[in-house]
Amino acid sequence: MKKHTIKLRAVGFLRGERGTQLVELALVLPIMLMLLASIAEFGNFFYTYSTLSKATRGGARYLTSRPFTANEQLKAASLAVYGDANAGCMGEPVLKGLTCGNIKVKGVDGSLGYPNVVNVRVDSFVYQPLFDLGKLTNQTITLKVPVAPSTTMKYLLF
Repeated sequence: MKKHTIKLRAVGFLRGERGTQLVELALVLPIMLMLLASIAEFGNFFYTYSTLSKATRGGARYLTSRPFTANEQLKAASLAVYGDANAGCMGEPVLKGLTCGNIKVKGVDGSLGYPNVVNVRVDSFVYQPLFDLGKLTNQTITLKVPVAPSTTMKYLLF
């Protein structure tokens, strides 16, 4: 009788499912956290690139209808960085770490002192990740990558 009771308990123990949810959670949770962190990182990178692209577009649009002077080029850079042409490269930038030094303005293929096209680009801006996924996965991968959108528009004043 005793042997039969031990056998029934052993079968009951093997069929029991207590604690299986905890084991499943321990297996799935790290993968889910990495997926969520990756999605957040991609969204932040997309936001950064989109914001910089819009900034260069605004600077180029500003310059296409103004005299191509050093003062107007500085105003275009200020517009791209701070959203205000009269900010004078001072204030709160549209993105953390962006300065007027990151904006390069040039006129291309000009004659008679005016360029045919105006190019505004972001130079030497490095994306700052939300999470350092390389450290989380013990890899030497870094997400600090340069972001360099540019906009070229036809110069309208001839």
